[in-house]
Amino acid sequence: MASIFTRIVNGEIPSVKVHEDDKTMAIMDINPIQRGQILVFPKAEVGTVWELDDEDYLALMDTVKRAGRKLRQRFPDRKVGVMIEGLEVTDHAHVKIFPFSNLSEYHSKPDLSKPPSKTELEQLANELTF
Repeated sequence: MASIFTRIVNGEIPSVKVHEDDKTMAIMDINPIQRGQILVFPKAEVGTVWELDDEDYLALMDTVKRAGRKLRQRFPDRKVGVMIEGLEVTDHAHVKIFPFSNLSEYHSKPDLSKPPSKTELEQLANELTF
């Protein structure tokens, strides 16, 4: 069975897209650690980033860098955190990128009781698209 990210790439599951190229996709996270969180993942379905071939790994990290720059532009008074942990989606490598101000925010968990609205995600995506 295809991973949730492969299903997003294939258009089977809707998402709010920030970026797409031939090797990667970046979408707004529906369960963000912090407002503005972006998920970046390779189109190649592999379990961890360490399984990617060099070309796909470099493409993924280039997209991560570009997303991080957009977050810095949008949230200039905040830092940009990066996590590669593979806890929620273990069958498809992905990187979480999000703005934060302190270690407490960096280490916080998503507030599942108040997910962002589709409108909020779309507004942020419009500001973060690259």
